[in-house]
Formats: sequence, structure tokens, C-alpha cells
Amino acid sequence: MIAPTPTMSDRSSAPASLAATDRRPFVLVTGLSGAGRTTALNVLDDLGYVAVDNMPLPLLGDLMRSTAGGAGKAAPPLAFGVDTRTFGFDPQELVNRIRKLRQRPDLQARLLFLESDTETLQRRYTESRRPHPLAPDRPVIDAITEERRQIGWMRDSADLVVDTSSLSPHALKQLLTGHFGLGPGAGTRISVMSFSFRRGLPREADLVFDARFLKNPHYNPVLKPLTGRDPAVVAFIATDPDYLPFVERLKGLVGPLLPRFDTEGKSYLTIAVGCTGGRHRSVALAEVLADWLRGAGRSVTLSHRDADGAGGPGGGAG
Repeated sequence: MIAPTPTMSDRSSAPASLAATDRRPFVLVTGLSGAGRTTALNVLDDLGYVAVDNMPLPLLGDLMRSTAGGAGKAAPPLAFGVDTRTFGFDPQELVNRIRKLRQRPDLQARLLFLESDTETLQRRYTESRRPHPLAPDRPVIDAITEERRQIGWMRDSADLVVDTSSLSPHALKQLLTGHFGLGPGAGTRISVMSFSFRRGLPREADLVFDARFLKNPHYNPVLKPLTGRDPAVVAFIATDPDYLPFVERLKGLVGPLLPRFDTEGKSYLTIAVGCTGGRHRSVALAEVLADWLRGAGRSVTLSHRDADGAGGPGGGAG
């Protein structure tokens, strides 16, 4: 099974060679209130961006000029956060502004749009006890619905859309570092992860592979408490006659895609492998895939979303 995610997209089509130019990185961060704009700006600040939040959009030009560098110093990367609580916020003006900035030869301008599902946003506002900017004296659900109506269309103009509903702060940091990191890179950076289908598809995944057809160690009482990181589990799965052919086909599919992603300037790719409980088969395959990619000289991060919690709510056979 292979599926592109509908909830996280990288629209950038700039040539990979642009990363080697002197264009100033600029990220405009916006999206639904409560979707993680402040967290995203903190990540960008940690990466070396000058991160400014909630400044009126008309002052963006002044900010760019005041941080333009000079006397032999390069202008620092800039991250600018705005949303509906920002004074004078106008979504159409924001989209028009980013379109103009993308045309500047001295800038590498990108629009990051953050969103979450309504239930998650409502829970976050309940936990923080902060009023929603569009409805300080009305039910939060009304404000979320109205804000989605006002600015939801902006996601179509974004270079990157991230749904943070199921992302931990660490996972969001990892994803944003992959897309906006400033260090030198050798092509597309890759994240490989395992997951449980019972706990839902990872929203940040670009490619999804289904390992549920392989022999399941969950039904072996000796192997059940282990994970796909244990050699005994790997050896058991490898006895399935379809295991090795599947691994080879997986490599044969992913391998030719990577140079094309490099050529298109895709900065970050997330490959997810799932099984029923996210503990055995998907973990073993994710480990194999990550090792192979590293051996091919790729920059790879590896994570197992559900391997350590398969016995909790939504867990199940590995």
C-alpha cells in the first residue's frame, strides 16, 4: 500500500541549486489560532532565524530593512508570524505579499500554514484557558469555525501545510528542521517512521507502506513483548517468503524517487511504514529502510511512533 498524505504538503518547486545561493531565507508562519504558530517560531529561532511574532504586517518591510545586514555581514534568516489576532490582519493582503516576496531574487520566501482538526483546537483552548481571538465571549467552537471559514483557503497558497493535530512538539521540531534547517545538506533529508494503523495514519507522511500482510510476531508468546528492534523478531518476520521480495521492491521504488525529489528541490521527505499495532513488523521494516538509506549516503532520522505504547488505547496485534 502506498498513499500520499492529504494533510501535509510541500509545494516548493525551486531547483535544488537555490540552496547554494545567497538568497536570504524568509518564512512567513500563519494558520489557525492554536495550531502551533508560537512553537513553530521557537523552532525557527533555535535554528538561527530572527523570529518575530504578531507584528503588524505593514511593518514587515521595515523589519526586513532593519535586519538586512551590511558592512560585509549577510542578512540573517527571518521568520515572521502572523494570524487573525495580529493588528490589521488581512488574509488576502498576506497572500499577495508572499507572492511578491517570492519574486525577489534576494529572498527565498516561503509560506508555512499550520492547521489542526477542530477537536484538537478546542481541547487546546480549554486546557490553556485562553480566549480565541475571534470569539473572546462566545463558545470556542464558533470561533474555530469562523476562523476556518476566513482563512482556510490560504493553505492553497502555502509552500508547506502542516497538520499538527497528532504531532508532539518534538515531532513538529523534527519536521520543521527538515524543511527549514540552515545547515548544508546533501539533497532531500528523510524521516523514516513506523506506526500503528489502529492509531491512525501519520498526518505528516509523504509515502505510506502497509506491512500487515507479513507474518505477525504478536501471536508468538515469546516474541509478543518484544519489538521489531529485537533480532528474534526480525528473524521471525524474515521467514515469511514475501519479506525479502517486499524489501527489495521497496528499495526499488524509493531509490529512483530520491534523485527526482532532489532535482525538484524537495527539502524533506517522510516515509511511514505501518502495521496493526506498530510494534513488530513496521518497526523492523522501518529499521531496515533507514539503514539502507543511510548506507546510500542520505541524511535520515528514524522514529517509532507507537512501538512503546502498543498496549494502551488503540493498541493491538503487532
